[in-house]
Amino acid sequence: MTEVRGIDLDSETRCAHWRTALDIIAIKMKCCGVYYACKDCHDALADHPSQVWPQNAWDEPAILCGACKAELPIREYLACENVCPACGAGFNPGCHHHHHYYFEMGPDPGNHSQSDEPICGGDTVRRA
Repeated sequence: MTEVRGIDLDSETRCAHWRTALDIIAIKMKCCGVYYACKDCHDALADHPSQVWPQNAWDEPAILCGACKAELPIREYLACENVCPACGAGFNPGCHHHHHYYFEMGPDPGNHSQSDEPICGGDTVRRA
């Protein structure tokens, strides 16, 4: 089984920061190659700053579905329309507001930019 690190993790990778039914992905951090439930968990538990995945590395499997444990390449995750292609589980559509913390978001019009909408626009639950 793939190890996921985080604060107050449940069996589907929800953490103390993100707890809705749809918050079921973990992200392999570029800086250390370790899966974390979210950037805030990484910041709290790792001894180094996070790094974003450059677009030329988006074919790397770096997303873990907390429901079925499938590892998805970044490019596939970004194109999956918030549904796991392996099991059909729903992912939080609000996560696109945070992609810039994990992935290099360049001029590609298919990418979500960090200025699309306000962060955490009501479709996620944020806990401190």
